[in-house]
Amino acid sequence: MSQDASARARTRALALALCGVLPLAGCATGTFYAQAVGGHLGVMVRAQPVEIVLEAPTTPPATRERLQLAQRIRDFASTALALPDNGSYRAYARLGRAAVAWNVFAAPEFSIEARRWCYPVAGCVIYRGYFDRGAAEAQARRLRGQEGLQTWIGAVPAYSTLGWMDDPLLDTFLDWPEPELAGLIFHELAHQVVWVRGDTAFNESFAVAVEIEGVRRWMDAQGDPRAAAQYEQRLAARDRRRSRLLAHREGLRRLYASGESPDGMREQRRRLEQSLLADLRAAGAPVAVDAQAPNNAQLAALAAYASHVPAFQALLARHHGSLPAFYRAVAALGALPPAERERRLEQLQRGAP
Repeated sequence: MSQDASARARTRALALALCGVLPLAGCATGTFYAQAVGGHLGVMVRAQPVEIVLEAPTTPPATRERLQLAQRIRDFASTALALPDNGSYRAYARLGRAAVAWNVFAAPEFSIEARRWCYPVAGCVIYRGYFDRGAAEAQARRLRGQEGLQTWIGAVPAYSTLGWMDDPLLDTFLDWPEPELAGLIFHELAHQVVWVRGDTAFNESFAVAVEIEGVRRWMDAQGDPRAAAQYEQRLAARDRRRSRLLAHREGLRRLYASGESPDGMREQRRRLEQSLLADLRAAGAPVAVDAQAPNNAQLAALAAYASHVPAFQALLARHHGSLPAFYRAVAALGALPPAERERRLEQLQRGAP
């Protein structure tokens, strides 16, 4: 088979498979399918093996340095964290834009539960992804106008194809600070280890737990206590902010279940939001004077990435820090029926045996 024919065959296979493997995409409509396939192909055709980029005389020294760092992190992921040893993050694609994709989250006005979209392989997730920001904004407008939903658009620096394809390094995150760069690579590789269809909070919280543990071990291996301490400070500040936001979300849950009239709930929600913003300012968070509190959709996105992290950290501790044993336990947990899985996570979070 000629090189061109082989490339065309790979492209056809990718187009057929893509609908079922992108967690941030789906095939509900022909238009959506086309943008998912076209967007992903647009990323992959730009990907070049890292060694070729490193050898190219036109590669800026700063980019070369970051790619070399990324490869050391990638090696560490497999040798020290037992994450998959494959072609992911061994190629680099320069996109020239702020994000690779944009995810649309939506929730009813009086509910903390996000709208769900269901796709092959990935199952049901709480977002709908677009490779074009304008398309994401148009979808958000439709959801607000036609269904009366609250919406939030999150920029996506990277996504996982769950091991079906080799995910590349992207310029959307290559220049991130070292701990955040390492964390993203560990996070996305974790999705290749365990992915439970239809459970966004389980998948993302597990990946965040792997990300945090992985960065801690990476920083320890670098022998720079000051940098490690700075990372822990940033992590603690992030956790404090997330805890406040999750507590606010719980307050909204109680409000929406109270039986109040819509106008009464809106007024009480406004008071809760003002209290939240004042609390964040008092804690030193950079909150603008005209800032708005996160809506139900944004809070749902936050909860998906944070709600079960303590449970997974407790599970790792039960296995004395052994990541292979932890991954097996997570896979077993993910195989349980949803209600039982949720019950076990709650037990872990409470520290129950």
